[in-house]
Amino acid sequence: MGIKSFQGARAKAEPKTTIEAPILVSDYMTTKLVTFLPDQSILEVMEAFAKHHISGGPVVDDAGFLVGIISEADCLKQISESRYFNQPILDKRVDSYMSKEVETIPHDMSIFDAAERFIKNNRRRLPVMKNDIMVGQISRKDIVIAALKLSGVNWK
Repeated sequence: MGIKSFQGARAKAEPKTTIEAPILVSDYMTTKLVTFLPDQSILEVMEAFAKHHISGGPVVDDAGFLVGIISEADCLKQISESRYFNQPILDKRVDSYMSKEVETIPHDMSIFDAAERFIKNNRRRLPVMKNDIMVGQISRKDIVIAALKLSGVNWK
């Protein structure tokens, strides 16, 4: 005797719906940035780092265009040199210590491509550009937060 199925009629499977989730850098970047000027003192930068709990930021000119990045590592170089040459920190300017070769990413890059960029270049933050104008900054932490928000989401 054959085996009978006792499952009953099956409902038609609904096609899986894909969720349109925000996956662009511009969806997760920080837009309220603490910026620095090239002629600011390193001491002011260090105070801003401590006050705002940040480890770096973009350096912009008077017109607001990106000219560099200053980080805690850059400040550490200055601290080390000051001790070596027995000179005070006060008179040192940002433009002497900032990184002038700044890698940037476009605002419409996916967070997955941005994550890959972070892995390749070992940076902590990247300025986000739109039409050669800085519109924000994204950090490794922003990418991690985006991934947590997107976990379990299907993309087209």
